[in-house]
Amino acid sequence: MLGLLILTTARIFVDYEIAHPVWMVAFLVLTAVTFSLFGFMIGIWADDFQKLQIIPLMVITPLTFLGGAFYSIKMLPEPWQTLTLFNPVVYLISGFRWAFYGVSDVNVAVSLSMTFGFLLLCLGGVWWIFKTGYRIKT
Repeated sequence: MLGLLILTTARIFVDYEIAHPVWMVAFLVLTAVTFSLFGFMIGIWADDFQKLQIIPLMVITPLTFLGGAFYSIKMLPEPWQTLTLFNPVVYLISGFRWAFYGVSDVNVAVSLSMTFGFLLLCLGGVWWIFKTGYRIKT
């Protein structure tokens, strides 16, 4: 909902076109559900406020900055280009970039499958939490 609100507000200030609106919504939903599940797992794992901030501060933020959000990963020299492909955020950003502009750093099918794979990984983690009762049962 927040992403759609930002898009609507941006329309007031900037005239833009979305190259593939259906795929943009698909990537938006996949990313939102994946990060929601990941946030649920972090919330269950963290037993205090300091632990709750470790993952977003020390993991998510650097991965976002190093994932090509502000630049194309094709601008990087070769060893860094290959290393960047191990960053899961690259596939999320590349999928969104393709949906908006029709240009991506990674093949769209790979971005979609990796994003769906991360969703399944997080879904498996939440399933395991409920199956074992990790920090839910006393």
